[in-house]
Amino acid sequence: MSIYKNGDVEIYYEEAGSGFPLLVIPGGGLNAAIPYLSERVPFNPMEVLSDEYHCITSDLRNAVGGRSSGPVEVDRPWDSYIDDQLNLMDHLGIGEFLVLGFCIGGPFIWKLLERAPERVIAAVPSQPSGFRPEVPDLFHRNNMARWAAPLSEARSDVTMETCDAFLRKMYLENNDFVFSVTRDFVRSVATPVLVMPDDTEPHPYAVAEESAMLAPNGQMTFFPWKDDPARVPLAVRHLRSFLNANAPA
Repeated sequence: MSIYKNGDVEIYYEEAGSGFPLLVIPGGGLNAAIPYLSERVPFNPMEVLSDEYHCITSDLRNAVGGRSSGPVEVDRPWDSYIDDQLNLMDHLGIGEFLVLGFCIGGPFIWKLLERAPERVIAAVPSQPSGFRPEVPDLFHRNNMARWAAPLSEARSDVTMETCDAFLRKMYLENNDFVFSVTRDFVRSVATPVLVMPDDTEPHPYAVAEESAMLAPNGQMTFFPWKDDPARVPLAVRHLRSFLNANAPA
């Protein structure tokens, strides 16, 4: 078990394989944690990609059921999580890296590209979260029930009011597109990006496609790919080819 401590933040993380660093961000909303990679996605990159890459993943800060913890920073929700990811890479002595993120990992990737464009060599949002206009409060509502309620019950220093303010800042203040950045920012991203789309209520295909089209060096895997086990290896081959093409020799 590996834990990185930075002040009052503790991040539980795991590593696998060797080679160029690949940061793997689990999905599951604010309850994103390492078990998601083996239980809820079509392939586990910690197993599939560790033959060529040094894969690093972690439990999200304060994920219910996870082993990472820290303050709920109401004024900077997206940035507080990006702090954890970048600080973990610093702790491991890693400068430049690739990143693959599922679900909430999509918005995190765009924020990483905003915060540290010189460090992220290439990025892969897989089944990325995005805004769906017919359910504009989806992420606030779901996280209040599945994240805020159990977290506030377990932590005397975290109230439902604090969680509500945090989620409003995170999902309702910029309630459009990928939440964490604007379309204008995505248009400016020179980093190679491969989008692996989904089309479920929290992972709208339209947003995945638009982000790939807006990014100057964006591309997208075929769709659908994840629901048929026979199609998954082909999507993984595309992913591996993309990573290999962009990782430094």
